[in-house]
Amino acid sequence: MAERVERRPVNMFDVAKAAGVSHQTVSRVLNDSAAVKESTRRRVHAAIDQLGYHRNLAARALATHRSKTLGVICFDSTLYGPASMLYAIEHASRGAGYFVSVASESTIDSTTLPGAMNRLAEQSVEGVVVIAPLSETREALSGLRRDMPVVAVDGTGGLGLPVVSVDQFDGARQVTRHMLEQGASTVWHVTGADGWTETDARLAGWREELSASGRPIPEPLHGNWSAASGYQAGIALARRTDVEAVFVANDQMALGLLRALAEAGRTVPDDILVAGFDDVPEAEFYSPPLTTVRQDFATVGRRSVEMLIARIENTDDGPIDDQPILVPAQLVVRQSTRRR
Repeated sequence: MAERVERRPVNMFDVAKAAGVSHQTVSRVLNDSAAVKESTRRRVHAAIDQLGYHRNLAARALATHRSKTLGVICFDSTLYGPASMLYAIEHASRGAGYFVSVASESTIDSTTLPGAMNRLAEQSVEGVVVIAPLSETREALSGLRRDMPVVAVDGTGGLGLPVVSVDQFDGARQVTRHMLEQGASTVWHVTGADGWTETDARLAGWREELSASGRPIPEPLHGNWSAASGYQAGIALARRTDVEAVFVANDQMALGLLRALAEAGRTVPDDILVAGFDDVPEAEFYSPPLTTVRQDFATVGRRSVEMLIARIENTDDGPIDDQPILVPAQLVVRQSTRRR
C-alpha cells in the first residue's frame, strides 16, 4: 500500500516565486498597499488563484497582535430594519479590511449581553457594534462593563458610548407633514411593537408634527410590525368615516392595512392616504405603490464601523468625538398619498 504524502499548504513564498516578485511585494498586495504597480498586482493575484493560496489569519494575528475582526451583537430577527443593518455593518467592515464575527440572541438584555460580549472576546475581536433597537438593550448597554471599544446602532443617545442611528423622529415628522400638505385634516397612526426605540421615536415625531400644525391628535392604534397587525388596524380604521390619512410605522404593517381597506371598499389614495416607514424593496410594487420613509442603512453601517475603528486605532489615547450621529431619513412619495 502506497504511503500517503501530506501536501504542504501553499505559503506566501510560493506565491512570490510563481509571480516572480519578492514576498514583501506579495504582502503589500494582500494588504492593498497603493505602492504596487497594477500590472504587478494582477500578476500576484493570478499566482494566488493558480496556487489556491489562503492567508493564515491565526498566524497573522500572532505576528501583528491584531485580529482585524469586529464583533456584531444582534438579536434574532427577520425584520427588514435589523437584517438590513447587519448586512450594512458587515459590508462596511469588509470594505475597511476587517472581518466580522456575529453573536445573535433571541433578545439582548442585561442577562444575554455580557455573555455575547464574552463569546466575541474569546474570538479576539477588537471592538463590538451592538444593534440596539430595543429599550431593554439600551438599559443593558448603560450598565455594561466595557473592556473594548463599543458602538451602538439604532439606539438613542445618553448611553455613555458612541451611537449611530437614523433620525426616526424627523422621518415621522416628514411623512406626517406631507399628508397634511395633501389636504388631510389630521393623520392617524399605527405604532410599531412596544419596547422598540423606533416605535417611540416615530410616535413622538408624528405627535409633534400634528401638535405643531395645530391639528387633532387621534388615539394611535398599536401594531407589532407584522402585516397581520396592520390588517387588524385597517379593519378598525375602515369602519370609521373620519379617517383621511394613516401613517403606519413600517411597510409590512402598511401592506396589511392596504388589504383591509381594499376589502372594505375604501380606495387609496382617493378615500384615505396611506404611508409607511422603511422603504422595503417591495414598497414600490404595493397596490398602490407606497409612500414611505427610506432609512439609509449603508451610511449607518459605514459611520458605525468608522467610529469603532477610530477607537480601535486610537493608539495615542487622544480625545475622540462621542457625539451621537443622526443619519437623515428620506421621504419617498409614491401613489398611495397622491390624490388624482
